[in-house]
Amino acid sequence: MAAAMMAAAEQEASKGGGGRNRGGVQRVEGKLRASVEKGEYYEAHQMYRTLFFRYMSQGKHVEARELMYSGALLFFSHSQQNSAADLSMLVLESLEKSDAKVTDELLENLAKVFSLMDPNSPERVAFVSRALKWSSGGSGKLGHPKLHQLLAITLWKEQNYCESRYHFLHSTDGEGCANMLVEYSSSRGYRSEVDMFVAQAVLQFLCLKNKTSASVVFTTYTQKHPSIEKGPPFVQPLLNFIWFLLLAVDGGKLTVFTVLCEQYQPSLKRDPMYNEYLDRIGQLFFGVPPKQTSSYGGLLGNLLNSLMGAGEDDDAEDGQEDSSPIELD
Repeated sequence: MAAAMMAAAEQEASKGGGGRNRGGVQRVEGKLRASVEKGEYYEAHQMYRTLFFRYMSQGKHVEARELMYSGALLFFSHSQQNSAADLSMLVLESLEKSDAKVTDELLENLAKVFSLMDPNSPERVAFVSRALKWSSGGSGKLGHPKLHQLLAITLWKEQNYCESRYHFLHSTDGEGCANMLVEYSSSRGYRSEVDMFVAQAVLQFLCLKNKTSASVVFTTYTQKHPSIEKGPPFVQPLLNFIWFLLLAVDGGKLTVFTVLCEQYQPSLKRDPMYNEYLDRIGQLFFGVPPKQTSSYGGLLGNLLNSLMGAGEDDDAEDGQEDSSPIELD
């Protein structure tokens, strides 16, 4: 039975393109689905792989990708995590080897597969690293903002707030980030640190030169958090500092920025990273020259370099999911 289906599948794969071929692909998918429904998981998995490499060798990248995507979803629905993860990686391989443009549909498909993977599986780490790398289009960036947003939402649903925050920071969804941080702070944080959750996010958005999201995350968070009285001005000095900082960034006056940082030093000493971030913000928005000792060492250096994109080569991208560089709490 399996041998006959394999022969039929290979025959369909070897046929020409066009509408007839799409019908052939659908027939093959039907046979493969029937095989999975019968519990013939190993046989079906091997047939998917055989068809993938046959399609790819013929330059049929779209057919290969669509077949692997539907197969991955099918295996996920039958709790066959390993087979599903393998086909998911083949989806990425088809994208990497083709000239497919980055589209919202493709990003949503990748995020869908990610959401179905076992959160603790090493395959998920490898998948998201390669997916982000592909989505950047070879630009050396840390991944497409839309994909980061979709990943952040999935991780938020899983209550993996640390990783969710990392991806929100590399998206443009300040509102979503703020709503996640409200939940994070309310469920996991101390009441005395309610201001620190949003302060860190604003400073990091600014270090990434994302002024709009920095402003949105601050406004949304302070309006929606149940433990923050309506402002500005706010009861918490740190929130007032962030409010003034955002105004100063818009104005671009170095004297305002300098006085602001001096006046709020007691609040800024609550986290040793705040002044490091502000050094970078001073360079980006106020023309402050870099310090002579600009290469930070140790843990703080690793955190800053990851956040600010100092190591955006392939190795840094491949390792970014393991390091959780944004988690400072």
